[in-house]
Amino acid sequence: MSLNKSDEYVQAAVRIVENAKSEGIPLRVLGACAIRIQCAESRHVLDEMQRSISDLDFISYGKYEHKITPFFTKLGYKVDSEVSKYYAHLYGMLRDRFKDPNNGSTLDVFYDRLEMCHTVDLTKRLEIDFPTISLTDLLLEKMQIVQINKKDLDDMVVLLMGHPVSESDQNSVNRKYLADVLSEDWGFYYTVTTNLQKLKQYAGDYTARTGTTDSVSKKIDDLLQSIEAHPKGFKWKMRAKVGNRQKWYNDVDEVSMGAGPPAK
Repeated sequence: MSLNKSDEYVQAAVRIVENAKSEGIPLRVLGACAIRIQCAESRHVLDEMQRSISDLDFISYGKYEHKITPFFTKLGYKVDSEVSKYYAHLYGMLRDRFKDPNNGSTLDVFYDRLEMCHTVDLTKRLEIDFPTISLTDLLLEKMQIVQINKKDLDDMVVLLMGHPVSESDQNSVNRKYLADVLSEDWGFYYTVTTNLQKLKQYAGDYTARTGTTDSVSKKIDDLLQSIEAHPKGFKWKMRAKVGNRQKWYNDVDEVSMGAGPPAK
């Protein structure tokens, strides 16, 4: 059976991460490609949703940044130094972009953390899973998006359809870690819990339309209950009093994945 374009991206991503491992570089897949890898048995559902992949995103630790450009150059990718310089100068972000000379697609490498609408800290979490970041961090990567869209909701429906919620990161969404993270930052908490409610509604509509088992909504309720029950600190409680009357997130245009510097 021939591979579709998205599966070709999956093969390329896995090959890159395995090559990086052989050279002692911790590299993990992010985003839509990571969802497709983690939810291999549901790739047909992603195809039915018309959820396709058009580029690749990875993350490594900052201390390996000096090895990344030689590594990808050796694989035949072309470095886009202007993007790297732009983010380093304007946002203080370590980020490298490469181009695939064969199809023109982009490949981004982030370091240590994803600084988007909110910050997803991965400085101690890359070893949890392979070849992608953990399921819990994939959920945070998607749920931190303030203007969440259909493709992100599709990804999360498929992820939760195929994996349990528990207090472990092993092939599971870790409710305890999620609650810990969100108890430190009211803004992050507000965005994620708001999006989980949207996801619950979306998942209900999806299961009603397709006749599939409605397990996703129950898992979302589990996550929400754990998040709400977790003790919150003084700083969180003070910020909660202000609520959404004050901006609680970073502008996505400034730090969105896949975005480059504005055209000159």
